[in-house]
Amino acid sequence: MTHQFDFLVLGSGVAGLTYALRVARHGSVAIITKKERAESNTNYAQGGVAAVLSQADSADLHMRDTLLAGRGLCREEAVRKMVKEGPARIRELVELGADFTRDGDEFDLAREGGHSVSRIVHAKDMTGREIERTLLDAVSSTSNITVFENHIAVDLLTAHQAEDEEIRFRSRLQCWGAYVLNTGAARVDLFLAKVVMLSTGGSGQVYLHTTNPVIATGDGIAMAYRAGARVANMEFIQFHPTTLFGSGSPSFLISEALRGFGALLRRQDGSEFMSGYDAQASLAPRDVVAYAIDHELKKRGEEFVLLDMTHLPAPDIRRRFPHIYETCRSRFRIDIASEPIPVVPGAHYCCGGVETDLMGRTNIRGLYAAGEVSMTGVHGANRLASNSLLEALVFSASAASDSICFQEDQSDRIPRMKPWDDSGTLDSEEWVLLSHDRKEIQQLMWDYVGIVRSDARLRRASRRIHLIREEIEQFYKRTRVVDELVQLRNLALCADLIIACSGRRKESRGLFRNTDYPERNDLRFGSDTYIDEETTGALLV
Repeated sequence: MTHQFDFLVLGSGVAGLTYALRVARHGSVAIITKKERAESNTNYAQGGVAAVLSQADSADLHMRDTLLAGRGLCREEAVRKMVKEGPARIRELVELGADFTRDGDEFDLAREGGHSVSRIVHAKDMTGREIERTLLDAVSSTSNITVFENHIAVDLLTAHQAEDEEIRFRSRLQCWGAYVLNTGAARVDLFLAKVVMLSTGGSGQVYLHTTNPVIATGDGIAMAYRAGARVANMEFIQFHPTTLFGSGSPSFLISEALRGFGALLRRQDGSEFMSGYDAQASLAPRDVVAYAIDHELKKRGEEFVLLDMTHLPAPDIRRRFPHIYETCRSRFRIDIASEPIPVVPGAHYCCGGVETDLMGRTNIRGLYAAGEVSMTGVHGANRLASNSLLEALVFSASAASDSICFQEDQSDRIPRMKPWDDSGTLDSEEWVLLSHDRKEIQQLMWDYVGIVRSDARLRRASRRIHLIREEIEQFYKRTRVVDELVQLRNLALCADLIIACSGRRKESRGLFRNTDYPERNDLRFGSDTYIDEETTGALLV
């Protein structure tokens, strides 16, 4: 079956929904989402959105904090754009109906690690859910938008898939849609569009322990890479310092806002330790805190450290963090107001991704990206807390403005694309291979490509991931696709990209340490790590 729209949006988080609402005034829009429309990393965001909204703050301060956290790799023009346009994007959400927590007539601004002042707009401790609700309500009332739930994009449509041989030679780097698996009908359809927006989120499920939902399998990054897009900085995986120990998969996130509220990190014997790592102590940026916890655990042979807020007034804790308080109390039998919380780091956010410019354009014509799938340059080697939703809001809006112009300028018809061909494939009964390979990828990435890495660990991980990818590709070619197989294929490729980028950076910076190169080296590695199919021999084609 073939569907045709003016705009095709892959993903239903804050970036995809913001983009869809803006472009819907200029054409028909399809939103492809893997599960239900509300399932996204956005929905899991607890902390809030960083923005300059008080007299005590300034754009210069927000820029300074972001650049400092980024450890020398932020693109200043991208940071400046995000900080400057952020307040307007927040006000637009309020106009749409977002109910952020107030202190009288003003926003109740919180503070998080790495921020010099309070600037976090929040809806209690469920900000992502409130933003997602607001945007979904707006999408539901927009007739020009069609949401396809339980659909997963398999690959992007470029000149390689065109039926016209001349187009295959003339227009390699242009995107006209995607092959999309309808999981309910067990059928791969053609979705054609003049413009494609990647807003598929991150790849946290590459790791054994992650705060990300099970859908975060790096699909957009993998598809874009296979189509010829340039990917950058995949080595910088942010491990959130504080996830609830023993809370399962995905790990339950204990928001950075608790430390901004006054919670302290302690060893199991009750001693505070962050003041020995950074002058900001428990309010240090995430890369510092995650490394410090990891180091303390390995040094002492313990499984977790403690996040302690028992010295703070219990009513204030319950009022400010109702979701975290009730979840810990009811599901895990922990009263965070009267006992410390056992925490460990968990994979949380990919600072790299598909490289874009300031308007969300990739190096493939007609393909835009925003949100965690993209690499705009605002995060550098370490994302400042609560800048992620802000980045998604700002750059998806810019991508919408640019792609409206691009779509209107496209006088050429969309070329005829080859329909999906699964002739000669079989329904396999060997699905145990999928679950085994997924577990093996997650374990080897956790063991060898975590916060602390080495050349030997990376070489071992690279050898094993190449074998796994070969096995998956062989299975993929002879088997009818299902969503688990599509996601596993993408996970394996994203793991390979992370390993390859890590191996190229012979230093320690931001979100990871390499024990063979313990110092930061601005002279040789003060720039981004780029990778694509034509510039690397380390990855399978």
